Amino acid sequence: MKRCLLPFLLLTTIYANSQSVFGYWYGNANVKTKSSANNYLVEMVLQPEKNYVKGILNYYFKNTYRSIQVKGNYNPSTRLLSLYDVPIVYYGSIANLEVDCPMNLQATLRVSQVSSNLVGSFRSLPEYTYTCPEIVFDFVMNADVSKQDSVLKAISEYKETFQVWQPTIADTLVAVTVVPRKVINYVVEEDYKKRKKEIMNEIEVESDSLRIDVYDNGEIDGDIISVFYNEGLILNNIRLTHKSIHIDVVLDSTREYNEVSMYAENLGLIPPNTALMVVNDGKNKFNIRLSSNLETNATIRIKRKK
Repeated sequence: MKRCLLPFLLLTTIYANSQSVFGYWYGNANVKTKSSANNYLVEMVLQPEKNYVKGILNYYFKNTYRSIQVKGNYNPSTRLLSLYDVPIVYYGSIANLEVDCPMNLQATLRVSQVSSNLVGSFRSLPEYTYTCPEIVFDFVMNADVSKQDSVLKAISEYKETFQVWQPTIADTLVAVTVVPRKVINYVVEEDYKKRKKEIMNEIEVESDSLRIDVYDNGEIDGDIISVFYNEGLILNNIRLTHKSIHIDVVLDSTREYNEVSMYAENLGLIPPNTALMVVNDGKNKFNIRLSSNLETNATIRIKRKK
C-alpha cells in the first residue's frame, strides 16, 4: 500500500506546484489599438503567500525603464492572477514618458508539458477607460531561474527604479573616448536631494576637460554608487571594483565651481561606501578618497585656475 501511495503523493506535489504562479515570467505586452505597434518588454518575479501574491514587475518602454513592487491575489482553482494599481507609462506620452496609466493586471495560468504561460492583459481603472487602452500579453515562465532562493533574494533586495535615457551628442557621434549618457532616475534623484552634501575636497585644475576615474578604496566589498555632476545624474547604479570607472566631463564656465558627488546605493559588506576618485586635467592628478553613506553624499568641488 505504501508503495502505491508514494508515486501518487509525488505526482500530487508536482501537479500542485504546476498550478502556482511562483517564479520568473518574461514576455512582450502590446497596446491593443488598431494603429499602434507599441510594446513593452516585461519581467515579473512573483512569490505567492498565504492569502496574497507579492513580487516585482520590471518593464522597458521606448527609452524608459521601470521597476515597481506589485501585490494582488491568485486563485488556484480558477488559475486567475490579479495584481492591482500598477502604474504603466502611457504609450502616447511624449514628455519624458512621465504620464502614467493606473492599471490592474488580470491573467490566467496555462500549464502544458512544454511551458507555463500567463495570458491576460493590463486593464485601466474605470476613470481612465477612454484614455488608456488595454495592453495584452502572453508571459512565459523561465524554469531555469525560478528557484526559491533566487526569488526571495530578488524581492528582499528590491529597490524602486524609474529611469529615462536621454541621448547626448556623444551618443550619436563616433568618439575615441566614452562620455557617459545623461540619465534621469526619478527615485535616485529625489533621494539624492534629501541627503546632506559633504564637501570632501576642493581642487583647482588647469583644463576645462577632465578625466575622472573611480575605484573601490580598499577591500572589494560590493559597494554600489551613482555619480552626479553639477546636480545631474551621469552614472547610475555602478558597482565599484579594482577596475576604473572612467568619466569624461567638461567644466561649466558659468559656475563658480563644478561639483562631482558620489551617492551611495548601498553600504557594501563593510560600511561606509568608500571610493578613490582620480581627477586628471592633463597636467596634474588629484587622488581623492571619498566616503558616503545613506545620509550623506560625498562631494568634491572643482575650480578652473585663472
